[in-house]
Amino acid sequence: MSQFKHTLLLVLLLTVTSCGVNLKAPSVKITTPLNGYKYFYITPTEEKVSTSGYLYNGFGASSTCSANPADIITGILVKRGFTRIPELKPENLDRTFIVNYGESGRRKIGLFAYAIEVTLQFISADTHDILCTSTAEGCGETESDDIRIAITRGIEGVF
Repeated sequence: MSQFKHTLLLVLLLTVTSCGVNLKAPSVKITTPLNGYKYFYITPTEEKVSTSGYLYNGFGASSTCSANPADIITGILVKRGFTRIPELKPENLDRTFIVNYGESGRRKIGLFAYAIEVTLQFISADTHDILCTSTAEGCGETESDDIRIAITRGIEGVF
């Protein structure tokens, strides 16, 4: 086997073993269930861009991946039957919740891997009371994957 194949095999083994980790279970605190709510509003988030790649003997390749947390949250909640609204309107406040997103930590979980932790906060649009909070970790090939996995796990924990 050539040296390139040995190096590639080593990189693949390290990637597989570093992401085959146990993530912490999502931490969910529900004060008021989201039953009875129809609409949601998401505070704006910025797109997260991450790049992965390799370099060997002057040759290499890379790929770029991006994720906008608001888009991921929207996709999951719309699939569950909620409607995203572009702005808060007084006539719908009693049936609308607001979703806040934030990255709340990182944890080293392997030789070359770490998990990103995100926290989602669901707030009543009319009273501003916290309906529920969910914190979850994600670990994927890129930071964008980490965020996507963590958001998905966090929302699944609420429902």
